[in-house]
Amino acid sequence: MSATESLHTHLVLSSRFENIEIAERALVDLCDLAGFSGDESYWLVTALREAAANAIRHGNQQDPLRTVVICYRIEDREITIRVEDEGEGFDLSLVPDPTDPGYLLRPSGRGIFYMRQFMTRVEFSRAPGGGTVVEMARRLEPETRSSGNEE
Repeated sequence: MSATESLHTHLVLSSRFENIEIAERALVDLCDLAGFSGDESYWLVTALREAAANAIRHGNQQDPLRTVVICYRIEDREITIRVEDEGEGFDLSLVPDPTDPGYLLRPSGRGIFYMRQFMTRVEFSRAPGGGTVVEMARRLEPETRSSGNEE
């Protein structure tokens, strides 16, 4: 993929946890097509899984009649992942800090923290029809392949 090319796709999935695997596969395939490494894909998939799980669980309340829209765009060596739910939205300032000693042993509540660790940019906004939009971006590095002929 040249620096001027762009790749993009979007998925509309019902709010079922098993559909996260579909979103994951599409992301890995897009990264492979763009020539990015497995290491890059791992961090992207982890951030995607967290955003999609939050959209299904918290946003859409696991209602399979509601959808999650996931859009991917790779352009100028940067990937943008957009995850939109149909929920009521939330106040980001009310989300506890998972690094706070009182929350360290909780079995959940680290999704936003992980997204911010693995992505260059993470932004939350309201969707035009309600719900939450998470837009995440990360600058990507091309995979370097060893030819095996180095001396």
